[in-house]
Amino acid sequence: MPLISTKGVYGLMAMHELSKHKKDTPMQIKEISKNAQIPQNYLEQLLGKLRRAGLVKSIRGAKGGYILAQKPEEINIGEILSVLEDELKMIDQRSQNPILNLFFDDAKANMKRYFDVSLSKLDEYQEKYNQFLHYNI
Repeated sequence: MPLISTKGVYGLMAMHELSKHKKDTPMQIKEISKNAQIPQNYLEQLLGKLRRAGLVKSIRGAKGGYILAQKPEEINIGEILSVLEDELKMIDQRSQNPILNLFFDDAKANMKRYFDVSLSKLDEYQEKYNQFLHYNI
């Protein structure tokens, strides 16, 4: 199974919040934290990593906060996860069995291809969620 920690999940949640926000106005950390239900101290660390990687920009001042550094269509989910997770892993160690190692190498490549989509792709899941709610009410 892919090992995506809370860093990756929370970071992706924060990026999704920023992608839904007005493009030109910064979103404050407390607002991101509240909307995404991420502890504010932890969120500050994650946004710092994302800023250093050039995925978000920080705006100083009373009306400051964070904005995406690029359009959501230009930001790759796999890139977000690799910034926060360093590397997505299928397993923690190599096997003594070379056949299994080849299998896990292929699985890892397939996993990377799966995450090779833009942040804007999450909008499709928002639509699926809305349909789910509509049919289950």
